[in-house]
Amino acid sequence: MTLAEIARVLDASLDGVPDPAAPVTGPSAVDSREVVPGGLFAATVGARVDGHDYAAKAVADGAVAVLAARPVGVPAIVVADVQAALGVLARHVLERLDCTVIALTGSVGKTTTKDLLAQVLERYAPTVSTDRSFNNELGLPLTVLRADAGTRYLVLEMGAGRKGDLTYLTGIAPPQVSLVLNVGAAHVSRMGGGLADVAEAKGELVAALPPDGHALLNADDPYVVAMAARTTARVLLYGRSPGAGVRAEEVCLGDGARPSFDLVTPSGRARVALDLIGEHQVANALGAAAAATTLGLSADEIAAGLNAATRRSSGRFEITDRPDGVTVINDAYNANPESMRAGLHAFSALAGDRRTIAVLGAMGQQADASLARHEQVGRLVADLGIDVLIAVGDGDPLAMARAASGSRVAVHTAEDVAGATRVATALIAPGDVVFVKASSEYGLGACARALSAR
Repeated sequence: MTLAEIARVLDASLDGVPDPAAPVTGPSAVDSREVVPGGLFAATVGARVDGHDYAAKAVADGAVAVLAARPVGVPAIVVADVQAALGVLARHVLERLDCTVIALTGSVGKTTTKDLLAQVLERYAPTVSTDRSFNNELGLPLTVLRADAGTRYLVLEMGAGRKGDLTYLTGIAPPQVSLVLNVGAAHVSRMGGGLADVAEAKGELVAALPPDGHALLNADDPYVVAMAARTTARVLLYGRSPGAGVRAEEVCLGDGARPSFDLVTPSGRARVALDLIGEHQVANALGAAAAATTLGLSADEIAAGLNAATRRSSGRFEITDRPDGVTVINDAYNANPESMRAGLHAFSALAGDRRTIAVLGAMGQQADASLARHEQVGRLVADLGIDVLIAVGDGDPLAMARAASGSRVAVHTAEDVAGATRVATALIAPGDVVFVKASSEYGLGACARALSAR
């Protein structure tokens, strides 16, 4: 599209544009460091940075123009609301493309499932998928704007922090296939406080389907199964339940706690051996398999893609083996009760008989149940026989530490990330396995990176 065409779509004005017929040939970006020649730079205002201050740099680095809320001294498309304009532009571009939109959501596992599905589909057709976890009102339009006329599959991770978020996102990119992974306690404090509220929010993805669409629902989660009532689209259940149309049988953990299973689909059966850690990855793989099945791939084709798939996104069970034999697992991208349980089980299985050190911080947005949920994590640490717990932060992490005390776990506390790094560094011995996890806002990933680099 040309700058003039974009301005018409957005009902915007051009400022400082020498050639309105100049085409935008590259993807859009909201980070000036990610601008590519021929692209568009969207100047958004964040908590710490105003993108308008980087407009000149973006154009110097090759942006054709800046999508801005005010004139910026370089070629600009001036709109009232940059974020809203990105969404409108993405919807307009998508309407001109002939591709299938696959949207997925869930409290845990979204990014891994998205990465698995993308790696299965791109073996057979041009596929664009969400980068990293760009699953919100800014990230989703950026993903759509990376698609072009050759794109056949558009795999969109959609996050929901509040009710209405998925309605907004599906308004930008209406799905033909909606995949719901699970309902858990992520963002529960912002959705009303209970799992039923989370389910109501996640169900917006299914409600957005057309009658000829496909709703792919986790048969092992009753909140997800109940979402079938919110759509007239075709429903396919997946999971480990015997009645699921896409299911796993003969599940086992092999070397390094890597799961394998028989994938059963309407087209047949094939063996899957994942290069991912932990039994919880089976559910993620089944979600990807359900979507691929709906799109016409056979069990053998899906298994081939899953067997070749690798971890793509950082901060999710990211393993570093140090020269001294210490293994550091960075799982600090985010945390809620479900992902904390899955991560701790996978950590324990991977470690085997090696000494284990868990560096755990708070799980955010847990509403009135926060204290009890942190205590449950502490008890799980004890039940799994983890050797050392370092609880990081005041409040809820101290409840975690108290719950683990009195068992064989050696419990330590640290006030902050720097303190956790110091305590862990002093405790770690050659051969140990270290697991680091907390909600992303607490920054515990910096501890994992520091320990990995030592």
